[in-house]
Amino acid sequence: MSTGAGPPEPTTPVRLLLCDDHAVVRAGLRALLSSTDGIEVVGEAGSGEEALAVAARVRPDVVLMDLQLGDGMDGVTATRHLLTDDAYGSGAAAPRVLVLTMFDTDADITRAIEAGATGYLLKAEQPEELFAAIRDAASGRTTLSAPVADRVLAQLRSPRPALSEREREILRQLARGLGNRDIARALFISEATVKTHLGRIYGKLGVDTRSGAVALAKEQRLLS
Repeated sequence: MSTGAGPPEPTTPVRLLLCDDHAVVRAGLRALLSSTDGIEVVGEAGSGEEALAVAARVRPDVVLMDLQLGDGMDGVTATRHLLTDDAYGSGAAAPRVLVLTMFDTDADITRAIEAGATGYLLKAEQPEELFAAIRDAASGRTTLSAPVADRVLAQLRSPRPALSEREREILRQLARGLGNRDIARALFISEATVKTHLGRIYGKLGVDTRSGAVALAKEQRLLS
C-alpha cells in the first residue's frame, strides 16, 4: 500500500484583465496567454475608463496595462485610480497593475511606478518573460524589463531635479524657443508667474540662463 502524498492540489489561475486601446493587440495577447497554464484572461478594456469599470465587475488579480490609451484617461491615471479608489469596494484588496508598453522614457517609468505599478515590461519581451511577470505580479513581486531596470538604476545614481509639472511645461516651452510673453499666452498664466517659475527652475537646475536650463533639461531627459 502506498503511503506517499497524493497529487498536488491544482493552483488557482491568475485572473487577468487586458487593457490596450488596440483590439488586435488585445486579441494577440489573449491568444498568447491561452497557451500557458495558470493564467486566465477574464476581461478586456480599450480605455482607462473601461478598465476601471471592467475591473470592478470581474475583479482580476492583475491588470496588464498599456500607457497610451487614445484620447481618454491614460494608463498611469487608470493605474492610480485602480489602486487608490477602492476599485472593488468594501475595502477589498486592489488588483496588481503590470505595465506593458512600448514606451521607456524616464518620465513614463517614473509616473507608472509612482502611481503604484507592480512591474514595468516592454512589448519586445519574450512570451516566457511576460508569463513569469504576470505570475510575479499576482504574488506582489516586482518585475522590470532590463532596459527599464537600467534606467531606474541610473536615476537612483544621478537623481534628477524635482521639478513640478508646471515647471516642466515651462521648460518644454523654453526648448521651443518661446519668450516669456509667448509662454504666458501658451499656458494661460501671467508673465510675472512665468518669471517666478523660471527663477525656481534655474535654482533647481543650478543654471543662470535660459540656454543653460534647456541644455541641462535635454541632457537629463526632463522634457519627455
